[in-house]
Amino acid sequence: MTAVESDDIRYEALFVSDLQSSQDPSPELIRAAVSETVGRLGEQRCAELVAQEFGEHPDCALGRMRWARHAVRSAYEAA
Repeated sequence: MTAVESDDIRYEALFVSDLQSSQDPSPELIRAAVSETVGRLGEQRCAELVAQEFGEHPDCALGRMRWARHAVRSAYEAA
């Protein structure tokens, strides 16, 4: 797995996690949410749920994905 693929999986996992941007989560909490979500759902299911959300709620999904990408980058740089 390349670093890009790994980041993509992390973005998707955070996107479908229960964590909310309004919680102002710490890097540790973001990494834990990513790990728990991938462990619980698997990479494929995370991707499926992201696609479903973009299909059903594209107006909300774009903002959440932007947040997820920024949060993951920040959380894993801090690691």
